[in-house]
Amino acid sequence: QAQLVESGGGLVQPGGSLRLSCAASGIIFRSNTMGWFRQAPGKQRELVAAITVGGITNYADSVKGRFTISRDNAKNTVYLQMNSLKPEDTAVYFCNARGAQHSVSDPRIGSWGQGTQVTVSS
Repeated sequence: QAQLVESGGGLVQPGGSLRLSCAASGIIFRSNTMGWFRQAPGKQRELVAAITVGGITNYADSVKGRFTISRDNAKNTVYLQMNSLKPEDTAVYFCNARGAQHSVSDPRIGSWGQGTQVTVSS
């Protein structure tokens, strides 16, 4: 069974930075598209960033230029570096894994971690 474990969330002031990590097991990591989704209170889960098997990245317009997704296939880990954080980034951030043949952005597909809370507040 797939297991995804997120870490690195917390409370940060606007303009600050956080780095999220997701350690994966139970999957062939190198064969999966990896992504980060987030869900704020009262809102639907949305794609934040994804990285394909080939290293191609995809970002939500709201985070372009501020967030960077990366993967380390040797460590079975995907990262999300978040800079210049804004209050509207506040959400639970979920790690996702899916086969390379599937849509990158569909929030209904794949395996999920339990989530890590990111709160941006002054």
